[in-house]
Amino acid sequence: MGFVPGVMPDKWERAWREQVRRPLELVGVEVADQEVALRDGRVDMCLVRGQVDRDVFHLIPLYREVPVVVVPTEHPVTAYDEIDAAELADEYDVLREQPQLTVKQAIETVAAGTGIVVVPMSLARLHRRKDVESRPVTGVEESPVGLAWLRERDDPDIAAFIGIIRGRTARSSRS
Repeated sequence: MGFVPGVMPDKWERAWREQVRRPLELVGVEVADQEVALRDGRVDMCLVRGQVDRDVFHLIPLYREVPVVVVPTEHPVTAYDEIDAAELADEYDVLREQPQLTVKQAIETVAAGTGIVVVPMSLARLHRRKDVESRPVTGVEESPVGLAWLRERDDPDIAAFIGIIRGRTARSSRS
């Protein structure tokens, strides 16, 4: 199973081991590569961020992540509990201006005092540093996370994992 940065597959992997009694191989996949990894068979299913081609993939929405703005620790935004996106309109958004950067590189750039970056909260936590802070942003769409797999795949392991995602336990009446 693939998973994108910031998504934590631990609880589902643990449930898989308990119920299926064999390991689940976890493979890190970049968001830009999530559909390719499924198409080329590197992963059978993937915890994805954002949308996927619904003509090609099944998708079970799991949750939506709160967007946050990452700023240097001395930035005025740190005085607020949350901020509206409109208040950030004049700021230099590192990822918008330099989309070739990874989130880690963008946060390093913010730490150096150059701009801000708006990312899902899990990515801000993943790349946490002492020289930056984050605050929730309103007025920005939340980032959806879901489980995706190829529509053409009909696999008992995928079906078993879908059951785990949907909360079935070893004691559930469905198998």
